[in-house]
Amino acid sequence: MYTGSCLCGEVNVGVSGSITSIIHCHCSLCRKNSGTAFATNGFVNTDDFTITKGQALLSEYSFKAGRTRYFCRCCGSPVYSSNNDDKSRIRIRLGIFDTDITEQVLSHNFVTSKANWEQLETSLPCYEKHEPGR
Repeated sequence: MYTGSCLCGEVNVGVSGSITSIIHCHCSLCRKNSGTAFATNGFVNTDDFTITKGQALLSEYSFKAGRTRYFCRCCGSPVYSSNNDDKSRIRIRLGIFDTDITEQVLSHNFVTSKANWEQLETSLPCYEKHEPGR
């Protein structure tokens, strides 16, 4: 079981399964949403994800139709996002976890969108868009 919380600790989550397709995303949307050079995201099966505290404190924002980002309305921490085209899983920002995870990052994606000030030095594969197979 993985557990996590937002910055203020008012929203807590649990994941009872694995985290898949973990990537560092450098697209401009992830950079703006995270306020950093890239966001580290992974997928979790919807049935394995629970909000254990603070459900009523989640706010949502839809930048694209059918895709919703959920965040703590107290501290603004991103918690997860959903996509109506794939209701079987949610996308979660790995920075929310308080427990160590065993899964590893697969790649850097959307590297042609990276911030011009970012120095990308990595041994991980780098892709112009999504990783192959997605």
